[in-house]
This record gives sequence, structure tokens and C-alpha cells, in this order.
Amino acid sequence: MTDAEVNMLAAALRQDSADLTLYAKVLSAKLSDALPPGAVRIRRGRSLKERLAGREGAVAELDVALGEQRLSLRMDRGRVVGEICHEVRGIVLSRRQVGLDEWIDTLARSLAAAAASNARAREAIERFLT
Repeated sequence: MTDAEVNMLAAALRQDSADLTLYAKVLSAKLSDALPPGAVRIRRGRSLKERLAGREGAVAELDVALGEQRLSLRMDRGRVVGEICHEVRGIVLSRRQVGLDEWIDTLARSLAAAAASNARAREAIERFLT
């Protein structure tokens, strides 16, 4: 993918990021549908009212594993905390917290790199861009 295509993907990933609750919900659904099973983990926070009503609750944490990179996005007291980890065979070698913009840019680059060798990742990118 060219730099322009990666930038377009990052822009598509940024859609709806002003409303963080909606953003986490939409992004987690799109990634879960598009990436291989196990690549996306979602942890939800449910209030007692949501449990009694049978609702799934808001996304509390989104974790995306692409190759040796694990990208986590979580809500912490009303603000978004992004984390990028380098992980090899389940062992985290490095971890750093980043802002939402840097997290989205890294996700876009990771998806683009995965798309170079994986048809399912290419489909995920096409879904974000259309």
C-alpha cells in the first residue's frame, strides 16, 4: 500500500472518534467481522441495569493482534488510553501508551502490512474505505 492509501485508511478509522463510546462500538464490530478469529478481543463493561435487560454493555477495552504487534484501546475514567505492545509468542517485549491519533495511525499501518500478505486483511481495509 502507498502512503496515501494508508492515510486514507487512517482517516476512515478516525470516523466517529469524537463520540468515543460509539467509536469503540463501531470499530470493534468492523474489526471483529473483518479479521481472523482471535485477532480481536473485546471486553465489555456492563452495569446491573444492562445485565438485567440482557444488553451486552459498552466496549471497555478493544485488543487487536496483528503479527507481533498488539494494539489495545481502553476507556479509563471517561478518557481513551491507547497502548502498543510488541509481543512474541505471548511474551510482551515492549509496551508504550499512546494517544488516540497515534494508535489509529499504527493500526492503519499494521492493517496495511497485513493486507500485503493476507486476503482477509485486504477485505478489512476495503470495508473501511467504502
